[in-house]
Amino acid sequence: MSRDESQNYYEVIAADLDRFAPVPDDVLLEIVTRDGRCVWLVPGDEAAPEWDGEELTDRELAARLCAECPAGRACLEWELRTAGPDTVGVWGGLSEEDRRALYPVWAARRGRMGGRSS
Repeated sequence: MSRDESQNYYEVIAADLDRFAPVPDDVLLEIVTRDGRCVWLVPGDEAAPEWDGEELTDRELAARLCAECPAGRACLEWELRTAGPDTVGVWGGLSEEDRRALYPVWAARRGRMGGRSS
């Protein structure tokens, strides 16, 4: 993907997340914990599911685990609000590398470049 295509990709995602801007943090957390597929697949302190012995990159894991998750965008919004540029793991269908690239675009749209949401 070219740099322009990459920037556009993150702009599209950030624009889609704008619909969550007025949603309070506690409501987002409820949506993610109630509807998130990862919560259904890995309840409590259990280990993550095995993928038939395959070794997957974060991007591949995100694509499989988060595919068609009804809470995907809410999950992504939650992670950007709470971890921001310090994000780790797979959230909202994106790897940490992708979310780190998305964060400044998302934050600029929200006017949050200096801090996190409440």
